[in-house]
Amino acid sequence: MTDALRPEALPTPFIADESIQLVDARNRPCGSAPRVQMRRFRFWHRATYIVVRNGHGEICVQRRTLTKEVFPGGLDLAAGGVVAAGEAVHVAARRELAEELGIRGVPLRHVREFVHAEGGHHIFGSIFLVDHDGPLTLQASEVADAFWLSPAEALALEEATPDTRQAVKVLLEAGALESAP
Repeated sequence: MTDALRPEALPTPFIADESIQLVDARNRPCGSAPRVQMRRFRFWHRATYIVVRNGHGEICVQRRTLTKEVFPGGLDLAAGGVVAAGEAVHVAARRELAEELGIRGVPLRHVREFVHAEGGHHIFGSIFLVDHDGPLTLQASEVADAFWLSPAEALALEEATPDTRQAVKVLLEAGALESAP
């Protein structure tokens, strides 16, 4: 672990003051809670995972900022995030893609759902795929850098976040990343 990523060297994490859609263990809505409570009590919730693929079949990998509350400085293999209270999953996916990477007005293809329940996280994930060769506009508060790798190279990254790694594996198993667009 580099000195910059040691817990004592990290800046104070920023936890957004927003209301998150909570679900039960069967993915049925059961209320909402502030993000800080959702994290503290490890509530089940929904999240979106948007894998961005370019014309060479590579996927966009994002370096998380050091102020992220979960996996600071880690590598995300997908854009996305938690679903807000009362928000539809596809609306959350479009919002997150626009916020994090500045990608708007492109077709999103919903591919699969998956469950991520490890490390204290309890997530019902919705995976989307988008093809994009245009410019990226990174959200400075969340994305420190972005670069393109083949899915195999991305999965080999030690610093890949476990939930986005699982999302890409699910896409590969579904055959959704086998050929370039």
